[in-house]
Amino acid sequence: MESFASVQEALEKKQGGFRLRGWVYRHRVTKNAVFVLLRDSTGVIQCVFKPDNPDFQKASDLYIESSVIIEGEVRPDERAPGGAELKAEKLEVVCNREPFVITKDQSTEFLMDVRHLSVRAQKITRAMIAREKMMKYFREFFEKEGFHEVFPPIFTVAGAEGGATLFEVPYFGKKVYLSQSAQLYLEALIFSLEKVYSLTPSFRAEKSHTSKHLTEYWHLEAEMAWWDQEKNMDFQERMISYVCQKMAENEKALLEYFGRDPADLKKVEPPFPRMSYDEAIEELQKKGFDIEYGDDPGAPHEEALTKDLDKPLFIHSFPEDMKAFYMQPDEKNPGKVKAADMLAPKGHGEIIGGSERIWDKDLLEKKIKEFGLDPKAYEWYVDLRRYGSVPHSGFGLGTERTLKWILDLPHIRDVVPFPRTVNRYYP
Repeated sequence: MESFASVQEALEKKQGGFRLRGWVYRHRVTKNAVFVLLRDSTGVIQCVFKPDNPDFQKASDLYIESSVIIEGEVRPDERAPGGAELKAEKLEVVCNREPFVITKDQSTEFLMDVRHLSVRAQKITRAMIAREKMMKYFREFFEKEGFHEVFPPIFTVAGAEGGATLFEVPYFGKKVYLSQSAQLYLEALIFSLEKVYSLTPSFRAEKSHTSKHLTEYWHLEAEMAWWDQEKNMDFQERMISYVCQKMAENEKALLEYFGRDPADLKKVEPPFPRMSYDEAIEELQKKGFDIEYGDDPGAPHEEALTKDLDKPLFIHSFPEDMKAFYMQPDEKNPGKVKAADMLAPKGHGEIIGGSERIWDKDLLEKKIKEFGLDPKAYEWYVDLRRYGSVPHSGFGLGTERTLKWILDLPHIRDVVPFPRTVNRYYP
């Protein structure tokens, strides 16, 4: 027992001597034994101290979340978590200062106030591991498709999505903004690398109190030279399907922990259903919603359109004045733009927004004026259309919303270690 071993290694071997270090996850004292559920980053194992153990009293006095090192023999036990338990021989207490502040049945507000401690919960721990796996598969897909990962700035002089939701930041006597999107900078990089993607934080000053909104989130974005919107949507389908298939094949235990049937994700295969904005409005009106042409569908509408679906739905061909200034008008469908939002099934909401970008300089300048934007802030962006401009497309994916859907969780805070919302910025 000279070297440390992880809980997962002990559970896999189910025999032999181990020296485990971790934190007290659960603690129960009886006359005949002290049961300590020990956790580390790999799992949880039950450790049993009998009355004849010299450290029996020390084990009895442990608090939840105390840090300890326990030595003993691992043996199979079907009744124990993971099918094995450790018969404790020696206990070394690293830190056992005071009772843990989190007990059963605490309010959500309290748990958010002590998020620096509640992140230790198994649910959040496993959600973070699931997020790590999901991002691994996204990166894997981009690499297979020949994309280059790039690293755009967070300070910007202009917004990709308009000024109303920008966070202003003082910058050495000047005024800049936190990035809403890396898109404009990714567009600059397609002229050298052609197919690029980035994973960066984005910031939106939206006063939205919903289960899907954050003011800070991690944005997976891509831009592709020479691609039209149809190729863009086909790529998004294949990307989402790839990640879902990988999660279903390789992360069954994680999915099942959250009550998610891996078979449900296996159904996420191209083609995804597609519906124009006009068709969506008509369908919602048939379902009894008070919504008119030109209205922006919200959460109840998205749920109504996707509640019976097994895979995401594209809503495409939006009116020009509903979408951003940089989106390419559809010459075959006047008044519409070549853009689409991908809505996750079962009401989880929009997970991707994408479009073909305006690549003509004169049209882009016209749109900047029509949208009331400051032309000076976008001079560099217009420059991209002066020298070798080409048709191109791109999209942005909200990683937290995507994981919320993949794990089928009720609230976006369940997949974020430290959520930033309208009324929460601490801790």
